[in-house]
Amino acid sequence: MDKKTKNTLQYLFWAAVAVVLVYFCFRSIDWTQFMLALEQCKWEWVLLSIALGILSLFIRGLRWRMLLIPLDSKTSILTCFNAYNICSAVNLFLPRVGEVVRLAYVVKNSYKDEGGKRVLSADKALGSIVTERVWDMLFVAFITGVVLVLKWDDFGAFFTDNFSWGSTVMSLAIPGLLLLLALVVGLCWCLRKRGGFWGRVWIFIKGIGEGLGSFRRMKNGWLFLLYTVLIWTLYWFMSACIVQALKDMPAFSSLTLVDALFISLVGSISTMVPIPGGFGIYHGMVSGALQVLWGIPKDACMAFAVLNHESQVITQAVCGLVSYIHESFFRKK
Repeated sequence: MDKKTKNTLQYLFWAAVAVVLVYFCFRSIDWTQFMLALEQCKWEWVLLSIALGILSLFIRGLRWRMLLIPLDSKTSILTCFNAYNICSAVNLFLPRVGEVVRLAYVVKNSYKDEGGKRVLSADKALGSIVTERVWDMLFVAFITGVVLVLKWDDFGAFFTDNFSWGSTVMSLAIPGLLLLLALVVGLCWCLRKRGGFWGRVWIFIKGIGEGLGSFRRMKNGWLFLLYTVLIWTLYWFMSACIVQALKDMPAFSSLTLVDALFISLVGSISTMVPIPGGFGIYHGMVSGALQVLWGIPKDACMAFAVLNHESQVITQAVCGLVSYIHESFFRKK
């Protein structure tokens, strides 16, 4: 089986999973009550959430550029912003493929040296993307830990009931993957002088390492951390805006900013599953949290999940399309 066929089958599998999850999430919905919840929505808050979503994409572009500057000092803000928008749009349909597209765009627009060679290679750009993901995972883990410590009585039972299996799997899988990675890197290092395949693999690994190490070489590291805090604060406020949009409903009137933070964390965890656009998995996890923790009716829970998720899906799709048009036509001219 060639790689293209394998990737196609994987995509079809996860797309089928998304369809099944959406079916189970919506099959018992009272559509009259669901539409009533949408009618009570204050749409100005939804528009504010969309604006915050666009701002978060821009700040992500700024943060990524900080990692790329030590590798290519002429990387522009516009290149990073457009690449991030296109990446987010592609990920809605082809999970994880967007990262490859983002990498290709920024490499294609990188500076050329005197010999006409791009100074930013794919392996170095990949290292910067991995660095981003690592920092995001660390920050989410930190915030989740803080929330659970401070509000264990409110949220602890939900995590132990729904994610205990996941933590067990991760605690076993992560050390195993790290050990395997160390063995592969060690083998490539030992065989690097033979050249050929092993030499090319070692050069690629070195490039990734240089991309990962760009964090140490960039100026104003505190600004990178500030951008990270801002990005996840914006995600928090986006959920808070949807809560405010539904405040006229008694079910949401008692929810606080801390509750909105917890909801955004649950939504972030759902993105770890490679389902196109997060359809079904996001709705199921967020609506489940709202039902279990606050006893909100399922119809109202699903209205919240749809407003929060679909508003951002539309935002990412539109921003991605605009950036693609700009990169493909206007910038080329």
